[in-house]
Amino acid sequence: MTKDDPHPRRRSRFAALRASFLTGLIVVAPIGLTIWLMWTMAGWVDGWVLPLVPPELRPERYIGVNVRGLGVIIFLVFTVIVGWLAKGFFGRTMLRFGESIVDRLPFVRTVYSGLKQIAETVLSQSEGKFDRACMIEYPREGLKAVAFVSSTAKGEIAAKAEDDDPLISVFLPTTPNPTSGFLLFVPQSQVTYLDMSVEDAAKLIISAGLVYPQPKEAKPAKKTKVKLQSNKA
Repeated sequence: MTKDDPHPRRRSRFAALRASFLTGLIVVAPIGLTIWLMWTMAGWVDGWVLPLVPPELRPERYIGVNVRGLGVIIFLVFTVIVGWLAKGFFGRTMLRFGESIVDRLPFVRTVYSGLKQIAETVLSQSEGKFDRACMIEYPREGLKAVAFVSSTAKGEIAAKAEDDDPLISVFLPTTPNPTSGFLLFVPQSQVTYLDMSVEDAAKLIISAGLVYPQPKEAKPAKKTKVKLQSNKA
């Protein structure tokens, strides 16, 4: 390199600095965003739970410092206690009594029954979850979209399907917010199941197609031993 042309060296140094900055950003950004999200969620729960706690029981009155995340701990402990009580005879009796009162309120009854059904479907440990990722044609024929299989259609919706091609309830999430989307009833013959997990499909949707799941390694074929039997004369 001659003295008359110093630009390649400067460019190479700038390229190295830029590469180091991008590498550091890739490492720091997920960690920082995760910490920020956890910190924000803890503050949101604290702002909802701590006003329900009597002032004389709050720790900042004695130590002078607002303990971040205390509302989360109180909420978890309270939820566990309520769940434990709901399993007993007294808890079930009180729950049925409270639901009987709610059933008499027209608007509240509709909201409560809908939220309860959603919570039981999403939070239950049964098979009623999004356990399969699939691909369907949406919004028109020829275009593909990733969705999640919910269950087989039931009741009046199932009666509208063909006898040999039942309808499948599919949730089609939006990008980059997968909590909103569309409920579609698709014939089973038009649903293509994917090998990727629900978590990998969610990452693909949230990242707008930038993060693809790693290809699964092919399992080596099992070797079969063949025993040769000698023919005795």
